Amino acid sequence: MVSPDIDRVLAAVDASADELVAFTADLIRIPTVNPPGELYEDCARLIGDRLALGGFEVEYHAAEGRPEHTSAHPRVNVVGLRRGRALRPAVHLNGHFDVVPAGAGWTLDPFGGVVRDGRVYGRGACDMKAGIAAAVYAAEAIRRAGVELNGSIEISGTVDEESGGFAGVAWLAQQKRLSADRQDFVIIPEPLNVDRICIGHRGVYWFEVTTHGRIGHGSMPFLGVSAIEHMGVILDRMRRELLPALASRTTGVPVVPDGARHATLNINGIMGGQDVNGIQTPCVADLCRAVFDRRFLLEEGFDATRAEIQALLDRATAETPQLAYALRDLMVVHPVRTPEGSPLVASLERGIQHVLGRPAVQIASPGTYDHKHVDRIAGIPNCVAYGPGILDLAHQPDEWCGIDDLVNSTKVLALSVLELTQTTGH
Repeated sequence: MVSPDIDRVLAAVDASADELVAFTADLIRIPTVNPPGELYEDCARLIGDRLALGGFEVEYHAAEGRPEHTSAHPRVNVVGLRRGRALRPAVHLNGHFDVVPAGAGWTLDPFGGVVRDGRVYGRGACDMKAGIAAAVYAAEAIRRAGVELNGSIEISGTVDEESGGFAGVAWLAQQKRLSADRQDFVIIPEPLNVDRICIGHRGVYWFEVTTHGRIGHGSMPFLGVSAIEHMGVILDRMRRELLPALASRTTGVPVVPDGARHATLNINGIMGGQDVNGIQTPCVADLCRAVFDRRFLLEEGFDATRAEIQALLDRATAETPQLAYALRDLMVVHPVRTPEGSPLVASLERGIQHVLGRPAVQIASPGTYDHKHVDRIAGIPNCVAYGPGILDLAHQPDEWCGIDDLVNSTKVLALSVLELTQTTGH
């Protein structure tokens, strides 16, 4: 990169800081709550209109064929392309604009887009409407600085990341709109702190275990078989056998926080027997269901993870008379990791050092984000998450993003785009 180009682009970000904050607030004021998926098209149009002003060719993609895409709650994604001297290399900046419900505990309007004391407040402020604004204004700063890119830049606003991203990034990848044949690098400006680059995430295995018993009279439980008691046997084995084994396993991937570097298991919910709020009858429970969230490490792999659960259930069955169970897979997300030596990571590291004056830190996410679809479906290995906001504030009451971090991350994104698009052609 030429130093005058860098200086002009950074100055353009500073000059547009008020617009950057205002655009973030405007995005927050559209309550794109998921579920059920409110006002997605309104938000897509707001992003698309702003991209068009910045010289982007804008497309809207409704997730036709997805069950979530309905007339009441259409799943509309927006993608903008700004061509340089050539189409490749192509840098794609992607952000989801759906947000979780506001919930209780707010001291200000969760969809007010309040700007106060150096912060922008509101549901989605950090997760991740500030990230979308940073992407848009990183591209705008390059344009205003008069720098023509050798390659191209794309920006997308997508839906449903909070519920898996299947009508958003996954759908775009399945339609080949996001593909290794079209893009070389993908940056997802999720809120992982402004000096950290997220290079991947752990795997997810959600599964359901159902125990089947036999109904009987509650005064003579010995004539029935309690599905709840047998679920208790399984849970006890998990506590005594599985949880200590998981706690002993540590990944070499830099997952944060430290506790998430271990394999983990959570019980999402249990349902069995009668509704405890209803009128009670004396019955032995003949059915009990539990849903589990197993986060597995890159080093474990899914096959071994599932086999371990199956083996535990089989041991419980062999040692407990009349215990009968069914195991059902609900969701599997394989771990992802950006390749070692990725030029995308190196570019962001240099940008963070230049803008913040300190080294970047590589991390991996305890949960998943749309990196999984970029890697597994689109086939683009050079993908990371980097953006403004503090991860711990996501989904919290009075969620906010610091304006300094918003401006600085916009600068880093702009520098990375400049560097990654320097080589002419593909």
